Amino acid sequence: MYLLRRSISRAAPFLLPRRRLLSVSAAAVHHDAASLFTPAPISRIEHAATSSPLLFHVHLDLSHSPEILSSYMIPGQYLQLRIHGLPKLSFLAIASPPSKAAATGEFEFLVKSVKGSTAEALCRMRKGELVEVSQAMGKGFEIDRICPPEKFPNVLIFATGAGISPIRSLIESGFGAERRSNIRLYYGARNLERMAYCDRFKDWESSGINIIPVLSKPDNRWSGEIGFVQAPFNRAKKNFSPLETGAVLCGQRQMVEEITSILVADGVSREKILKNF
Repeated sequence: MYLLRRSISRAAPFLLPRRRLLSVSAAAVHHDAASLFTPAPISRIEHAATSSPLLFHVHLDLSHSPEILSSYMIPGQYLQLRIHGLPKLSFLAIASPPSKAAATGEFEFLVKSVKGSTAEALCRMRKGELVEVSQAMGKGFEIDRICPPEKFPNVLIFATGAGISPIRSLIESGFGAERRSNIRLYYGARNLERMAYCDRFKDWESSGINIIPVLSKPDNRWSGEIGFVQAPFNRAKKNFSPLETGAVLCGQRQMVEEITSILVADGVSREKILKNF
């Protein structure tokens, strides 16, 4: 799940009273009425796209928090993040696959900085500064629903904007792509320069995924798909059998709703359309 933002009441019991953040080595885990929050330092923040000042790769060091690392088991899961002194929580989908998180002791996120939000404050932080995070939450992408791969050779993946974040986790975790004959990723963004993870496309394609970038406002040099991800899919949808098809969706609500309606109308079972929320 790309960045999800929720406004939380100032009177929420798990935000009051405010506590002073401690160093990681001395920090106590906070037991709140709603969630378990643990301090975690920023290990790295960097721009995620060549011309976008709004997308950032954010890395959190969780090497001192094995219970947080072990809670992340399924691609598509997310966590709650809060910053001392701010009244709002951010819900962030974890971009790194569970195996990498366990090996490195880090969680990676793709974060869009939205003016006035906790995400904006997060993207302005520096290495070593502390945030507080919950354990991983949510059902993630229940890939077992479109297994075995031989029975569901067609997998259609749709992502828009920062919704590519948990899709990265899914792709790099592996979901039997080498045993499926037709995997397509329809990835929508404003332009190519605002597309995150372009440096990973070659590896994703080598695993058997056909990537179809779709740009809503490209420059004159672009010769690929233009508009929204629904359009190129509609043109190609006759090339698959609905009973042998699964789908994975993450991004703008309108896209998710429209693609779901199209797939169901074409005979794809709702149980085979995976979302991480």
